Amino acid sequence: MKRADVVIVGGGQAGLALSHCLGQADIEHAVLERGRIGERWRSQSWRSLRLLTPNWLNALPGSPYGGDDPDGFMGKAAFVETLEAYAGRWQAPIECGVEVLSCKRVGSGFALRTSAGDWSAKAVVVATGHCDRPMILFASDTGGGPLSLHASQYRSPGELPPGGVLIVGASSSGVQIADELARTGRRVTLSVGKHTRLPRLWRGKDIFFWLCRMGFMAQRPQDLANPESARRQPSLQLAGRPDRADVDLATLQALGVELTGRVRGIADREIAFADDLAAQIAAAEAKQARLLAEIDRFAGDARPGRPEPVAVPPVRRRQLSLTDGSIRTIIWATGYQRSFGWLEPLALGADGELAHQGGVTSVPGLYAIGFRFLRKRDSNFIGGVGADAQAIAAEISRYLDRKGQQAA
Repeated sequence: MKRADVVIVGGGQAGLALSHCLGQADIEHAVLERGRIGERWRSQSWRSLRLLTPNWLNALPGSPYGGDDPDGFMGKAAFVETLEAYAGRWQAPIECGVEVLSCKRVGSGFALRTSAGDWSAKAVVVATGHCDRPMILFASDTGGGPLSLHASQYRSPGELPPGGVLIVGASSSGVQIADELARTGRRVTLSVGKHTRLPRLWRGKDIFFWLCRMGFMAQRPQDLANPESARRQPSLQLAGRPDRADVDLATLQALGVELTGRVRGIADREIAFADDLAAQIAAAEAKQARLLAEIDRFAGDARPGRPEPVAVPPVRRRQLSLTDGSIRTIIWATGYQRSFGWLEPLALGADGELAHQGGVTSVPGLYAIGFRFLRKRDSNFIGGVGADAQAIAAEISRYLDRKGQQAA
């Protein structure tokens, strides 16, 4: 059996950031990663993916951005190289290819069963990320028809069957994939649910410049009237294009993408769409207008212009056949869910999610990092994990000190 004072489960940016902070505090630990460093960036995203956040915003603890393109957007392969270099620079004690199969509280510590043997630890940190298990709606109802895959399985237009594509979900992944496919001449239908539209640039600055400068990204759950609603907000309709162009419903319509309402169900070999496209667009437009007005007030002078509103198609599709050959592929850009069947049951809430307050669970010695709105709005952003890592490392240090005093 292997032993460590702290075991971090997950070797992405959050786990590596925490490893750095624990190392700086001389806390002995190990990072267990079931794949390779940054595995999800490698194997669960499309080939042309770039980060949504500008390079200046993607610093990790002890590693500020030092390149010559602060306003650019790094490709996923380059970011994986950055993570590997980061782990090497700080000599992160990471073991790759080790999947944690169970983690239970035993006595005053934890027993972990892994694919490479057993571990014991005084403290454990769950750093498996918010995007854990792909979520596909109505997947079983499309059998025998078009190819059905999650956005995390999409790689490039050339790897799909020829023909039309239905994309379900109009948040970050959905609009980027729709944009890429439409630009190759594919006929694309986009099923639009709740979404958040924002311009890539506003008042000559990246939108994240304003969100950070105004303190929006640093908002804590206790600062908001409804933090649970904030956690459920869809990802921003943005893309990290080199030309910094917008990728939203308006630009997609200009490329010929057909917009429909959200998927209501699948029956009799047809997909039915809700008649809610106009309402979804109106809600997103109103939210964008409020935020841009707030930025303008913060900047100190009004800006009369606004992004062109998204046009609501006069005729909206209400159903789509799965048998007439018009749609050959369905891509579900419908988000993710967490799977904690391996974890100490006492750490989970009634909804099956990890229950915590700022990354501290009710199970002594069990912590979390890298999840959405863990301690603040940017907790699951690359540049947001650093402050959380420092805070969780301090929590762990105090916990280990208390255990040491009790043992003495």
